[in-house]
Amino acid sequence: MTRTMKIAIIDDERDMRQSISQWLSLSGFETETFAEAGEALNALSPDYPGIVITDIRMPGMDGMQFLRRLMSIDSGLPVIMITGHGDVAMAVEAMQTGAFDFLEKPFDPDKMTELVARAAHRRRLTLDSRALRRDLSGSASIMERLIGASPEIKRLREDILDIGQADGHVLIEGETGTGKSLVSHALHAVGPRAGRAFALLSCTAHEEDALLRALFGPRRRGRSVPVAEKARGGTLVLEDIETLGMAAQARLLNYIDAQGAVVPAETRIIAVSNLQEPGRRLKDMLRPDLYYRLSAMRITIPPLRNRGEDILMLFARMAARFAEEYGCEAPAMSAEEAARMMRAPWPGNVRQLMHVAEQAVLQKRRGAGTISSLLIGDRDDTAGVVATGGGGKPLKAHVEAFERMLIDSTMQRHRGSIARVMEELRLPRRTLNEKMAKYGLHRADYL
Repeated sequence: MTRTMKIAIIDDERDMRQSISQWLSLSGFETETFAEAGEALNALSPDYPGIVITDIRMPGMDGMQFLRRLMSIDSGLPVIMITGHGDVAMAVEAMQTGAFDFLEKPFDPDKMTELVARAAHRRRLTLDSRALRRDLSGSASIMERLIGASPEIKRLREDILDIGQADGHVLIEGETGTGKSLVSHALHAVGPRAGRAFALLSCTAHEEDALLRALFGPRRRGRSVPVAEKARGGTLVLEDIETLGMAAQARLLNYIDAQGAVVPAETRIIAVSNLQEPGRRLKDMLRPDLYYRLSAMRITIPPLRNRGEDILMLFARMAARFAEEYGCEAPAMSAEEAARMMRAPWPGNVRQLMHVAEQAVLQKRRGAGTISSLLIGDRDDTAGVVATGGGGKPLKAHVEAFERMLIDSTMQRHRGSIARVMEELRLPRRTLNEKMAKYGLHRADYL
């Protein structure tokens, strides 16, 4: 999660802001300059990827007013204040307001560089911590984003917990759109490396030479930190591992071997494969010694079409989220549409289901179209979704799946209010309780 830090420099004196910018640029920082505080405020938002250096004595909005505005935007933003007047009282006030530190003109450029480096390090830790909390948020844990009650998804959650704690290298396999990136984040979050570095690189996004530089360096001034260095001590995720060329495979193998036989390794590697071509196996595309190191532990993510009624639950949750985002009601699903969705092959898996849920909400907002029309359209992303439906299921299974989805979505919409759910579904309390127990639905999950 390491990122390039920016330095925003605000000073009404052109020569001063340019000299600070030039010195920090030569020291390896990325800078941007502003002649007044109001102009800078337009560029400084919450989670700004850097720090601020600002003069105190400026026309219009002065440095203290600017500092207070910045603290209201993001109290974790390091702000270094500069003054040429030796105002001790103002320095104390600035520190009490939230300034990171204070420099008096004329200042030693090396001292400023050291101070900026410490502030940038503090900012990086703050942003990385926030990113991790966002990854773990949603319902309190990233694991809760792996929604579903099917045996396949329950087994996946168990595998993630077991393998996450085991802390060895892992191979994740699955069709496109099944959630391999989410699973890699979950493995990191539930294991002993949670809170440490997490870095991801797509092996198919670069030519081999560029890939090797992005992954291993060498590190040069003005270039981003190599991904392997970013991930040191944490988790390194390599997506599309099947596209790795022989030279890159050899370098990766050397990188793994250089960590020795120590368990756990300094850096955990999660290799992600999207290979689904008939007759082609990852085992045949990687050199054997690398393959066996990466596949000591394996997770295979089930395709959506094998997850049964999870399809309806996922659709209902996604539609509710999009409805809230677009400010309209979520579309109601008929029993026929539910049966169609469960019979569909879903070649794009969860990602495709998400697109269908968003389109269904947009149709609902316009007051036109049906969910069925999205499943049988002739566009590339939805064409033939129900044309090659899977094996038949007993009527009772379809009815129960629809009933579970209906109770789940109603509980979601009413945020766990049993009285409102009873009223909408016209169910007595005892019947609703029995059905919720039967389908493994718990009121606490909706509050």
